[in-house]
Amino acid sequence: MIKLAPVDQYIILAYFLFTFWLGFGRKNASDSTENFLVAGRRVTLPAFVASLVSTWYGGILGVGEFSYRFGISNWLVFGVPYYLCAIIFAIFLAGVARRSKHYTIPDQLEKVYGAKVRMAGAVFIFLLASPAPYLLMLGILLHLFLPVPIWAGILFSAGFSLLYIFRGGLQAVIRTDILQFVLMFLGFIILVVTAWTHYGGFNFLKEHLPAQHLTWHGGNSLQYILVWYVIAMATLVDANFYQRCFAAKSENVARWGIFVSVLFWLFFDFLTTTAGLYARVLLPELADPVQSFPRLAVFLLPNILQGVFFVALLATIMSTLDSFGFVSALTIGRDFLWRLRGGDDTSLNFYTRIGLLVTFSISVVIAIASSSIISIWYQLGSIATPALLLPLLTSFNARWKMSQGAAFVNIVFAGGISALWIILSLIQEEIPLGIDAVFPGLVISLIIYLSDNNLKKR
Repeated sequence: MIKLAPVDQYIILAYFLFTFWLGFGRKNASDSTENFLVAGRRVTLPAFVASLVSTWYGGILGVGEFSYRFGISNWLVFGVPYYLCAIIFAIFLAGVARRSKHYTIPDQLEKVYGAKVRMAGAVFIFLLASPAPYLLMLGILLHLFLPVPIWAGILFSAGFSLLYIFRGGLQAVIRTDILQFVLMFLGFIILVVTAWTHYGGFNFLKEHLPAQHLTWHGGNSLQYILVWYVIAMATLVDANFYQRCFAAKSENVARWGIFVSVLFWLFFDFLTTTAGLYARVLLPELADPVQSFPRLAVFLLPNILQGVFFVALLATIMSTLDSFGFVSALTIGRDFLWRLRGGDDTSLNFYTRIGLLVTFSISVVIAIASSSIISIWYQLGSIATPALLLPLLTSFNARWKMSQGAAFVNIVFAGGISALWIILSLIQEEIPLGIDAVFPGLVISLIIYLSDNNLKKR
């Protein structure tokens, strides 16, 4: 446990109070469906960028661990593939997503493939958008510097986030994201500038880092790195990207908002990777690399600045928790409960709020039962990405879209084979055939797509 000075504890308390006021204290001008679910489709470029950028970095402790262990390859694994996929999304998908005026991804699946495909897709979108990893991360972080067990930190984080999303919907999420965006950059700029000032810049790091930390691979195999490039393709089916595009003021805001976000991600990745390298040099005997960022802050920063940095960590994770929690709840509320009850527009917000309760309840159980943040990401991403990738991407083009039957079979079988692969690896305690779970699912998906395409040409 990290013992914080009272002033740093007060800074953390002030952060929670101000975030709560932003999210809960300011009521939406209207409780209409569009206001609650897509912020009235009036999100401006600055708000779009702040929300998307902050939402994308919930795995900040995992980034610290990877940078500490593998050096600059962090950028190649957790940066470059996501920039590429985000740029592809901006060019080909952002505009059509905004034009669709949908509320959720399953709306698009139903429009093109029918209700059965919508329901199948919604299951995997719920998995991909689960806030469980971020609840676990907040529980670990709160346990690190407050005298509370991890499970209590998880429960507090879930309850805190749930309150203001329940009241304000996506508008509350975006309002708080703007604050989180400012705090996350402020905290890491303070940390990196302090380290640079006290110890020197890249020459200092080059002299003291293990040589492997400055290689592109960091000691990892090519297959391991390629797996993360494939997992990054989840960006193309990420519900938060679509939700922000659905809510954007215009197609240009959606498209250029993503381009600008990539620039901010580049800068933030520079900050986090550099901080991880300093942690490796200054704290070489660190027992748990997951704690590299908070431990580096304690080592380098004086009181008050420590509090600011810990708030930055909390803000980085909270923004992602809020966004994933809302999208997951919308999937439960709209794509399951609301449709099962007849689809009356006046009750949509009510069922979305019920979805919030269901989502956070399930996620709390998963988070408390799990021990590894990265394993949750890896497993859920490896299952959902093959299931959704081709059916969703091809749905936006009449020439390339699949038949309804093929889309349903693709979602069920591609996701199913990846899930089976993960189950076998857990039972056998080794990866079957040495092939990661995402690849069999993608191969099955591609075979189904090509077979369907061939049949349509006959």
